[in-house]
Amino acid sequence: MEFFNIIVLALLVNNIVLAQFLGICPFMGVSSKVSTSVGMGAAVVFVMTLANLATYLIYNYVLLPFDIGFMQTITFIFVIAFLVQVVEIILKKVAPELYQALGIFLPLITTNCAVLGVALLAIQKNYNLIESIVYSSSSALGFTLALILLAGIREQMDLNDTPKAMKGVPITLITAGLLSLAFMGFSGLVK
Repeated sequence: MEFFNIIVLALLVNNIVLAQFLGICPFMGVSSKVSTSVGMGAAVVFVMTLANLATYLIYNYVLLPFDIGFMQTITFIFVIAFLVQVVEIILKKVAPELYQALGIFLPLITTNCAVLGVALLAIQKNYNLIESIVYSSSSALGFTLALILLAGIREQMDLNDTPKAMKGVPITLITAGLLSLAFMGFSGLVK
């Protein structure tokens, strides 16, 4: 039951983007097309899950035993940067179209506060290794869900007649706000 609570909380109730407002830059920047959002979401799931695994191990087996826990933030940033470079190299070889579509947002995963935030939150919540991996992958899937939902709505809005003053950023911000409010309805699911 504990894993179910972690999944529901991370995916819906405390969605990293729509409830905690972390990772807004790629959320707004990459969400214009569903296909690009799926690719970015997959990259974030991969990076966030592996980063959380690595940061958990480094924190508990290197930083704590040597009493240098104060180095966690800089260490976590280095781990995340390394993993993003690996994803970038793999995407460039395996899916060059997706690599081009993601553009500057792929390297920005390195500075995506959602990835670092989830790693830090997992440590702060005292999750064990399995709980930490479940939490990070669920948070990443929540990020992907929010990204795909906004992209789908934006694609539909492009087909409709939107007033000129509301086109682009204004309607996207309003839509993101309404999506965030809609996710607040999930807060009663888990105690």
